[in-house]
Amino acid sequence: MHCPTHAYADVVVAAATGRIDFAGAQALEAALAPALEPGSAIRGVVVDLSRVDYISSVGLRVLMVAAKALRARKASIAIASLKPIVAEIVEISRFHHVVDVRGNLRNAIGAISPQALAAYDRTAERT
Repeated sequence: MHCPTHAYADVVVAAATGRIDFAGAQALEAALAPALEPGSAIRGVVVDLSRVDYISSVGLRVLMVAAKALRARKASIAIASLKPIVAEIVEISRFHHVVDVRGNLRNAIGAISPQALAAYDRTAERT
């Protein structure tokens, strides 16, 4: 699994692709690690799941640990753009009580930070 990140002001977006199984969870964890540092100025993290076909319990655990670390410093985490099978896994596991679930990336960024949303929109205008 590939998981590039991009910072929009004070929000980091991790764009996961493929399957978040054991190997994929390690890649996701590595991608999120810098944003989870205690001294980080990051206000929130959004994991874009629009290109993810499956997430295992190991992947959910990575998100849970990230949520706990971010909440400890009053930051937020959201997941966005879930495919139907991933949405079903999140619903069955009641994971929507652990992380904020948003329909699209723009809404997820905006729910965390207006400054990040403005930065995202400026980037989107250029493309």
